[in-house]
Amino acid sequence: MVALIEPETARLKLRQWRATDRGPFAALNADPRVMECFPAPLTRAASDAMADRCQTLIAERGWGFWAVEERAGGRFIGFVGLNIPSADLPFSPCVEIGWRLARPFWGQGLATEAATAALHVGFEHLDLTGIVAFTAIGNARSRAVMTRLGMEPSADTFLHPAVPADSPLREHCLYRLSRESWRAATPVTR
Repeated sequence: MVALIEPETARLKLRQWRATDRGPFAALNADPRVMECFPAPLTRAASDAMADRCQTLIAERGWGFWAVEERAGGRFIGFVGLNIPSADLPFSPCVEIGWRLARPFWGQGLATEAATAALHVGFEHLDLTGIVAFTAIGNARSRAVMTRLGMEPSADTFLHPAVPADSPLREHCLYRLSRESWRAATPVTR
């Protein structure tokens, strides 16, 4: 059995998925504003399948795209974490950092807070040498989080192979963060 890694921050807990997360996760995946930089909102079945994959990967590895809840009150707010992308990307193999939060939790620094905890896991517990992030080029909110995390944008964009060829969201930008850069910018709390 793999030991689960479940980081906490001042306001958040990143944890394994529960059955009770499926409803609020489906609601955020059906929200057109949340999903505006993805090809389409997810059906309930597709959302549940995604949650199941996240849960299975965490059970196998001990880490992944964690369910995120508020420490005060325990409300599910979305997911944040690390993942090995299944798509054949031009920069594979890699580990990505990603997030998706319900709209009521936007604009409070929660994605950055949780993602900072995920980076700590990646660099200090998993000993990764680098972590990437990518999104549709027009996703200003996620790109702002990547910048706040200290990630550096690549000069090149790429066409995401899992996005339909005729989609305006197919062109993606890539951000990178090396362990050395992260350690240089992070106060010593290791």
